[in-house]
Amino acid sequence: MVSIPSVSVDSNRPVSDVIGKLLQNQGFQVEEQTYLDGNSIEKVSLVATRGSGSGGLLYCAHSDVVPVDSWSYSEAGPFEFRQTADRIYARGSCDMKGSLACFLAATEKYVEQDLQAPLSVIVTADEELGFVGAEHVAKNSTIFRQLVEQQPLTIIGEPTLLNVVHAHKGIYVFRAISHGKAGHSSTLEAINANVKMIPFLNVMYEIYQETLTDPVWSHVAFTPPLISWNIGINDFTYASNIAPERSLCTVSFRPMPDQPIEKLMDRVRAAADEHGLILEVDHAAGPFFVPADAPHIQQMLKFAGQANAKTVSYASDAAMFGELKRMLICGPGDIVQAHTDDEWIAIDQLEKGTNLNCKLIQELCCE
Repeated sequence: MVSIPSVSVDSNRPVSDVIGKLLQNQGFQVEEQTYLDGNSIEKVSLVATRGSGSGGLLYCAHSDVVPVDSWSYSEAGPFEFRQTADRIYARGSCDMKGSLACFLAATEKYVEQDLQAPLSVIVTADEELGFVGAEHVAKNSTIFRQLVEQQPLTIIGEPTLLNVVHAHKGIYVFRAISHGKAGHSSTLEAINANVKMIPFLNVMYEIYQETLTDPVWSHVAFTPPLISWNIGINDFTYASNIAPERSLCTVSFRPMPDQPIEKLMDRVRAAADEHGLILEVDHAAGPFFVPADAPHIQQMLKFAGQANAKTVSYASDAAMFGELKRMLICGPGDIVQAHTDDEWIAIDQLEKGTNLNCKLIQELCCE
């Protein structure tokens, strides 16, 4: 899978065809969910299931990967499978084709076995662009409606070093755009787009300062415990004597459970309206949270041989699968290795991940 490029800006059809064929060969009923993204590029999510009844096991992955702006591992390129004594290097090896490989290796062992409960998998597109594929699946998939009725133990296989995770932050990204008129700064003909942007930036800075000190915007269960209000600015002008015709402010932040996020967004919208800026929300996904003492979390902790569930500060497709009530995050690999310019996953993690998946299938679908 890692040898098939599936960067989010391109179609993931080639890798989806390979994954779909593997699932079909293992006896899964495979449903394709396709759509065209904003650039009219085809994207493919897969929803597959074997067996019938209630409960069972659902594994969720994504097939897209982040771009390769630079690559420092000199022994192989980003889309070349390279195995060393203890690692596998490639873009997507950690996030998260390695995790998907663990699940497919486990399901392969049960091809000939009759299932007592359903075994299912979802592989989404465009997770890296704001969980677009997951949202499309939740709204359009026939098998997903079936899964909602079955309520399986649902595992989002993001890299957690196989720790059981019961909560993660959400992710909001918006942009504010100011338009002016380009021209030489010595004339009165130019309209500097930054002039309207500056007071908006002051409001963004005020909110930033507030998120550092007001307990409303912190949560002790997460590290760091803040919403990480991150401000970016760009006026696309590289000469000091040109008045910029456009100024852009981007903000991303990571909301946590029970926070009044819309109050923040109302302040953002009001500031944009007051100063004549165009406001666009790129994507908005709320946090995922289930109590650490929830029965299915405790069940998974026993399967994994762990005492306590954890939280993480990144987001996942779980944000779009809220109708699945027995959900958690758990997968091989370390998030520290994801998106890096020498991305890798430890072979030990792949072996442990495959073994854990086999245990889950045996306990939840075969007995």
